[in-house]
Amino acid sequence: MYLYVVVAIIALNAFPAFAPPTWMVLIFFLLNYDANPVALVILGVVSATVGRAILAWYFRKFAHLVPTRFSHNMEYAGKYFENRPEKRFAILALFLVSPVSSAQLFEAAGMMKTVALKPLLAAFAIGRTISYSTYVSGAVALAATNFGEVLITQIRSPWAISVQILMIAGLIVLGSIDWKSKLHRHHK
Repeated sequence: MYLYVVVAIIALNAFPAFAPPTWMVLIFFLLNYDANPVALVILGVVSATVGRAILAWYFRKFAHLVPTRFSHNMEYAGKYFENRPEKRFAILALFLVSPVSSAQLFEAAGMMKTVALKPLLAAFAIGRTISYSTYVSGAVALAATNFGEVLITQIRSPWAISVQILMIAGLIVLGSIDWKSKLHRHHK
């Protein structure tokens, strides 16, 4: 059963958009399979981090398949953020406490080839340890409801869909900015 947890969470976190959140998978297994909550949180954090690493890796590896201008803008964005220490710490904080889907954050980081992924993955893992622990420990209250209804409501939620669309739009906007000129102005 724990192998299914790992595979499901890695797959969902490697998916670029519109995947159900990891906490839902953790609660599903907690409520339906009487899984150990501590083991679920640990496996959830490790698996989600591996999944996001895969997502960033394939966006980094296949960046050449997106329009050249977009790809170059993302590379310059990475250089821009890496050359400004205050921005670097803000990005780490974003990965640490991001309450919304982080898929597009990892997609952007993957395309920013100069951005080191390990610190972002570490911040993500720390943040998810806190959030997954909170969700799993609060699952007893959720047990009184029908989990399937909660899952379908979340997936169909206009808010959840809107957040995903806004995050994708944010990624497009980020890649449309002329970061090369911003980087050039910063060096002057």
